[in-house]
Formats: sequence, structure tokens, C-alpha cells
Amino acid sequence: MRWDLITAIVAALVVSVLADESGQMAPYRIHTLFSVECQNYFDWQTVGLMHSFLKSGQPGPITRLLSCTDDQKKTYRGMNLAPTFEVPSWSRHPKTGDWYPAINKPVGVLYWLQHSEEAKHVDWVVILDADMIIRGPIIPWELGAERGRPFAAHYGYLVGCNNLLVRLHTKHPELCDKVGGLLAMHIDDLRVLAPLWLSKTEDVRQDTAHWTTNLTGDIYGKGWISEMYGYSFGAAEAGLKHKINDDLMIYPGYVPREGVEPVLMHYGLPFSIGNWSFTKLDHHEDNIVYDCNRLFPEPPYPREVKIMEPDPSKRRGLILSLECMNTLNEGLILRHAENGCPKPKWTKYLSFLKSKTFMELTRPKLLAPGSVHILPDQHEPPPIDEFKGTYPKIHTLFSTECTTYFDWQTVGFMHSFRQSGQPGNITRLLSCTDEALKNYKGHDLAPTHYVPSMSRHPLTGDWYPAINKPAAVVHWLHHTNIDAEYVVILDADMILRGPITPWEFKAARGRPVSTPYDYLIGCDNDLARLHTRNPEACDKVGGVIIMHIEDLRKFAMYWLLKTQEVRADKEHYGKELTGDIYESGWISEMYGYSFGAAELNLRHSINKEIMIYPGYVPEPGADYRVFHYGLEFKVGNWSFDKANWRNTDLINKCWAKFPDPPSPSAVHQTDNDLRQRDLLSIECGQKLNEALFLHHKRRNCPEPGSESTEKISVSRKVGNIETKQTQGSDETKESSGSSESEGRFSTLKLWVIALWLISGVGFLVVMLLVFSTRRGRGTTRGKGYRNKRRTSYSNTGFLDTK
Repeated sequence: MRWDLITAIVAALVVSVLADESGQMAPYRIHTLFSVECQNYFDWQTVGLMHSFLKSGQPGPITRLLSCTDDQKKTYRGMNLAPTFEVPSWSRHPKTGDWYPAINKPVGVLYWLQHSEEAKHVDWVVILDADMIIRGPIIPWELGAERGRPFAAHYGYLVGCNNLLVRLHTKHPELCDKVGGLLAMHIDDLRVLAPLWLSKTEDVRQDTAHWTTNLTGDIYGKGWISEMYGYSFGAAEAGLKHKINDDLMIYPGYVPREGVEPVLMHYGLPFSIGNWSFTKLDHHEDNIVYDCNRLFPEPPYPREVKIMEPDPSKRRGLILSLECMNTLNEGLILRHAENGCPKPKWTKYLSFLKSKTFMELTRPKLLAPGSVHILPDQHEPPPIDEFKGTYPKIHTLFSTECTTYFDWQTVGFMHSFRQSGQPGNITRLLSCTDEALKNYKGHDLAPTHYVPSMSRHPLTGDWYPAINKPAAVVHWLHHTNIDAEYVVILDADMILRGPITPWEFKAARGRPVSTPYDYLIGCDNDLARLHTRNPEACDKVGGVIIMHIEDLRKFAMYWLLKTQEVRADKEHYGKELTGDIYESGWISEMYGYSFGAAELNLRHSINKEIMIYPGYVPEPGADYRVFHYGLEFKVGNWSFDKANWRNTDLINKCWAKFPDPPSPSAVHQTDNDLRQRDLLSIECGQKLNEALFLHHKRRNCPEPGSESTEKISVSRKVGNIETKQTQGSDETKESSGSSESEGRFSTLKLWVIALWLISGVGFLVVMLLVFSTRRGRGTTRGKGYRNKRRTSYSNTGFLDTK
């Protein structure tokens, strides 16, 4: 049968359906759309949908939006399966190269709106999926749809409408509806929505950091339902609030609500009846449309179902499943006839499909007036903007130990902190043993809170310095009066490039902000299930943390306890569970953080544009606030690895610094990504050396090139002059303990020299006076006097004339 003839017949039906009692046309024109690709998989679905469309009495025309590449069209056989509007295939994204065929749905709708003549003569649009069977007319205004208020079926698993995913991807999270499958809306709303549907699909698809099941509800965590979120987020951006229904569309295998007759079956999930089952994915490459007289395996008959299921409600659900499969097979029989296949041999099943019983079962289902149940608005009230008016106080924390390795990091960190414009106070959490503290020289490098060291665990004896971070935070919370509302927690091996504030990055109480640590794969496997009651709440985050102080008070002890727990769980140190390439449990503290937060259901807003590792290619346009130089990075032949400077005292040796990075003019000039990468690496290296230079200048180091900067150190003791020459090197420990002591030594030396000069002059004056007196009295004094004077001087030790 030709499709232009079918379209004419359907149009005539529409006229009769929509004409009012006076015989005049009602001013509503409906058009049904569905999207497919050039594959056998979609061809048999098209046959089922088109057959049910004709049986259901659905008013208005229907259009298949067909996405095919040029190569696919050369061999495609199904052009006559439905009225078709060809649209470009974006299965392989034209810009990113991402393979994501589901994006063809919003692409097809937008293209149809922009290029189809039909779209100019439509009032209402019904959008369906190919894997559906229509049971009765779907008329938008009967469902309650209005301009600005589309009608849609409920998709409860789109949990991203309730968490940080929606806050990342739409300015109106309060309008995000968990809907899909069945959509009915005014054409004017669709024109506004369609471009947003596509752009938001692209945004979510590219946001790989937030594909996890706990954020999206996608059990595979592969971003496969990005198109569904693209619709919901796009509709929110367009200001469209849906009228949502959860019983007119049903999945075969589900039990329909009492008194409700579904008008649409969506066989996207496996379903079964007794020992018989059907899964659409089993027929992905099925040539069933073109194999004459071949059908899907016949399901049980209705009378068999009545015997096997005594419960009326469940039996009604099974009968719907039968109807779905039988309608698919009936459509195939008619399609095979149109293909010119020979008449099939008689079978009991074919006889049933042609029977009056089956005809009655599949008669179009009409909605009773007032029967459409609209769900109440399930949105939580929009979060209050905590940052209107006066901004809250912030306190920045970072954790170190009593070693020169952390001291040079502290110097770099503090220098960048002062330049960054970071508001609020800062505290270094300094973990030291009593013995280390006695010899420690870096007390004045930063405002400091002293913490007992747990590098060697007091109970287990385990050597694990990383535990000092959560232990120090707990200690600080319990021993300090804190007036800040938000705490920013960073690592010592970081350079700040700009402020990190809760108001800019949308932190809130109960919603901390952090940066992605994607290698924490334990959040997705048995490790999380072993160590937290809420594995679905485990976020792969770390590095930068912005948290409300009340959240931190509740959370800090969990952080410490979970760190100890994971560290003690040596049986699960394996790389396949933790992502730790060394399999040594060294990242237990990071898991302690994620698992502790999961225990409290603290869900993070994950922002990948706060922090970057030098050596990584930056995201275009990203304004990174933090360098985290925890990994080696290179520019040409120059490289920097913080681990190579673990035993070098760069703080107490005057003018010590790192090898200078190359000039910015030496970086890549042709590849912009590599150029930006290298410029950031150079900036980090330069900032560290700049910090060291200013540190040495503050401690009054002599100007470079002066005698005091030669590789000779001189120590002096009162009453004894002792010279000691030592060869200077990066590993040589300076005899001066600090900048103040070296300055005092230089000043003392000058005073001693001056005192010697004054004493010498005074002594000469006294001696001249004495000798002049002797010459005046020499004739009156005898030998006895001379002997007495000699004896007196000899005893004093000043002059020996023997």
C-alpha cells in the first residue's frame, strides 16, 4: 500500500474526528514524530509502531525522522516502512567525534522544525520512541497539555533532577522534571525547546566526570541517558513545566493501575510470561522484516494466562504483554505481504491473530473524561541563595609535617595565598613529634596550629603520614575557637592562582564542593560496599574541599575513622579495587574522605575547573584557581618532580632555589593546547622560585655575590678563633639556624672588631703615660722598686720581661 494513500486516509479520519457538531474543523492539528536509524533493529520496531498507529485511530499524520549516513543509505532497504523525513546522522558527533546515536533524536526534531514544510502546519506534536505500541488516540488537550505546560510520562530514575547534576546544567533546577517516553506539547513550545534539548544533551554527554550511577541513575554509568537529561534540562531552561502522568504509558510486564487503561506500551525492558520471554536487545541485528513469514516466537494464548495467573491484577498485566507481542507479529505479517512474500501456511497462531477475539482485545482504547491522573509537583523548593548580601567568613587550612620538604612547600603556598586574594584567615596544621619539634626551625613560615603526629599510629604502629591530614583537622576543630562559616581545605603542594570561595562555586550547607579524583575507582566497586553503608553516595573527589563548618564538625571524625579502616584493610589494597598502582594502601586517606562523606550522605558539587595538575592540557576557557604539583611535569628538557627535593633544605640555605623553568617564548607555538599546558607549567615553576627568593630576602640573606655568599661558613667562639672551611652543596646543612641568627652573627662580628680597636688605642695611650712617668722619676727609684714592678706585671700576665 502506498504511504501517500495511507496518509490521505488518515487525514480524512482526522477531519471526521476533529469536526465539531456544526461540521466545522476544530483549530487543532496534531503530528506524531518518532526517531530511528538505518538499521534492521529499528526497522522491525518501525513496523510495530506504524501498525499500532493505524489500529489505534491516532489523529493526524506521523513522520519517521530517519538518521542515516551516506554509506548506510546506499544499502538501506526500509525507505518505504513509514512516511519519512531524512535528517543528518550525528551518531558520530561532527565536532567531538563522540559515538552517541541517541543524540539523533533531538537533532532530528530540530532539523524537522527547521526544514520540513509539514512543521509549518502543525499545532500540537506527539513525540514517541520507536519501541512502542499505541493502544488508543493520544490527543494532547485531552491529556491536559497546554501551551507552556507540556504533557509527559514519568521517568522516575532520572535522579539527576534532584542532585548536583541539575545545578551544573541548568539555571532553573526547580523546573527540572523527570519525564520522557511520551511527550505531547504545543509546536511553539517545541520550537523554543528543541535547540536547548540538543545543546543540553551535548553538555551532559561531555560531562564525563558526572556520569556515575549515583548522579544520573544510569546503571551502566556510561552517559547513555544523556539525551533524556538533555530534554529535562533543556525544558527547564525554556521554563516549561510538565503535566506528568505515570499510568498511561506502561512497560510490558508491569501491572497497570486499577481502573486505568494505558494508551501506550513501551517495551524497552525485558518481559516474560511463564517460560516465554522477550528482550528487544536480542534482536539487534534481526532481519525479521525482510525474512518472509518469519515472526517473533509466539507467546502463550490468553486462556493459558488465565490458568497460570489467578490474581486478576497480575493477569491483566500479562494480557497487556501478550497484546504487545501479538501486535508486533501482526504488523510483521502485513509487512511481509506488502513485501510480496508468499501467503504463509496456516497455523493456530496465525488463526488467532486474525480472530475476532484478538480484534476485540486490540480495539482502540479511548480515554474516559477526567480519567487522566496528573502527579502533584514533586520538586523540592529551590535552594536559598546563601550568599546574598554579606559574604560568610572563610578559613583556609593546609596540613604539613616538621620537615624541610614541607617547609619549602609552605613557603610556596603562603606566597601564592597572599597574592591570590583569598579572603579570610589561614592556618597551617603542623603535625610533629615532640623530638622533631625540639629541632624544628620553620615556626615562622605560616600561622600555625600544632598537632600531635600520627605518622606512626599510636595503637597499631603503622607508618602512614597521610593520616595526619584528617587527624589534624579533628584536632583543630576541638582545640580552636572558629568563627568562620566555611572552610577551604587544601594540600601543601599547591599554588593558588585566585580566590576559592563558596559563593562563586555554589557550596552550601549539606553540599560541599570538591575537584574530581577519577582514579578513586573504589567508589564504584566492592571497596565502597565494604566500607560505607551508602556506596551510591561515594564521590570520587579530593584536592580542594569547600565545606560548611557544621558539615565539617560532623564529618571530620568519620574521615579519620574511615582512613584508619581502609588502611587496616590490607586484603583490599589491590589495584583493581583501589586504583593505587603501588597497591600499598597509600591513598587510604583519600578513600577515608570519600567513604566518610558517603556515611553522612554529603553529596559534592564536583568542579573540574578549580584545580589542574601542571603538565595537563587545560580545558578551553578554564580559569584554574589552583596548581597541584603532586606529579612530575616537564617543558622541553626541563622538568620538576617534588619528590626529588625531599631531602634538600631550600629554606635555610641562602638563595637556594629550583632550576629555572624555560622562558615562555620557548613553548609550543603551533599547537595551542600544548602551548597553554606549557605556559601553566612554567608559571608554577616560576611561582615557586619567586616565593623562595622573597623568603631569603626577608631573612636578610646577604646580596648574591658578596663575600658572605661564598661556599665557606665561619663559626666564631668567644676567646677562641676557629675557622672551618666546608664545601657548599644542596645537601650541606648551614651552621646558622635561621635568618635572624645569621644576621645577629654578622652584627656581633662588627662590634667585636670595633671593641678590639678601641681597646688597643686605649692600651697604647695608657702605656705612653706610664713610660713618660718612668722617665720623669727614674733617678729617685732604686733597684728594689724595679724588681717589685717586674714581679707585679709578671703575675698579671700582661707583660713578661724574662
